[in-house]
Amino acid sequence: MFYLCTPIFIPNLVGKETIYTLAIESSCDDTSAAVLCNKKVLSNVVATQKIHEAYGGVVPELASRAHQQNIIPVVHQALMSANIDKKQLSAIAFTQGPGLMGSLLVGTSFSKSLAMGLQLPLIAVNHMQAHILAHFIEDENTTAPPFPFLAMTISGGHTQIVLVKDYFDMEILGETLDDAVGEAFDKSAKILGLPYPGGPLIDKYAKLGNPTAFSFSKPKVDGLNFSFSGLKTGILYFVQREVKKNPNFIAENLNDICASIQHTIVAILMDKLKKAVKQTQVSHIAIGGGVSANSGIRTALTNASKTHGWSTYIPKFEYCTDNAAMIGIVGYLKHQKGLFSDQNITAKARYAIENKKNTN
Repeated sequence: MFYLCTPIFIPNLVGKETIYTLAIESSCDDTSAAVLCNKKVLSNVVATQKIHEAYGGVVPELASRAHQQNIIPVVHQALMSANIDKKQLSAIAFTQGPGLMGSLLVGTSFSKSLAMGLQLPLIAVNHMQAHILAHFIEDENTTAPPFPFLAMTISGGHTQIVLVKDYFDMEILGETLDDAVGEAFDKSAKILGLPYPGGPLIDKYAKLGNPTAFSFSKPKVDGLNFSFSGLKTGILYFVQREVKKNPNFIAENLNDICASIQHTIVAILMDKLKKAVKQTQVSHIAIGGGVSANSGIRTALTNASKTHGWSTYIPKFEYCTDNAAMIGIVGYLKHQKGLFSDQNITAKARYAIENKKNTN
């Protein structure tokens, strides 16, 4: 299934150097390609993989095979939608990691081959760094955060609080010690018998329920680190106990259960953010990653801007989940600094966020 994330428009580039970046993202189960003209998105195409729904989660081997099938049509569609010929491109940017190795290898190999064939600069991008820097995509409806700011990256595989001092000067202040927040949502949904991906469904039903109907214990973790495995276990035991009393408990209370789970997870995230703001004295807060599409988190951040005086930056929905536009903006920023990669570069399943001393 293909879909275009961004309407096409031609930017005003009078007096500016024009850099056309083709970006490719293949870290998990979405194949995406985008074309950027400097910081502006001309196209952002995503091919989703429905096959994983039958297995209740992403199957790495099936994901890599689907990437092989999708990558050429997706890139073709991105170029066509942007009305750009491949000969006009200035650079090829791609996701080097972190992610599923088989999926990353497809995007890496394709990008290296295309860059070599077109004799274009090759730019490797850290996927998690891209979620943060997606805020710098030029859009008339959004404002980029000023440096320094705190970024909370929340996805199916990561949960981090990052102090961002500059584009390529970032420091991880805290991260999950076990499950990521997206995994906590999906596993909770699975406990309730909801299909994969379950996180968006919990958000959907939570809007109809009472967030204080049921109480779940928040894990006690020192500093700015997170832990969600204990919460997941607590939800499992709670559901098993209640279903034993009433076999129809889930069906009769689904909205309230989802609302209570979401309320607890959002409270955990917000508690850590408050602590990070107090520790760093930085009150500009930006979120990124697939879970940043969650309505509960967005509402909590919006409310925090009023009650705590924070300046909050929430990305457009199309830049929350995995997409190539966020890879493209990092590619452009690296192009401006001459931070290119050579043909010996390899994919990395594990890849820590870079800092200014290690930007390539």
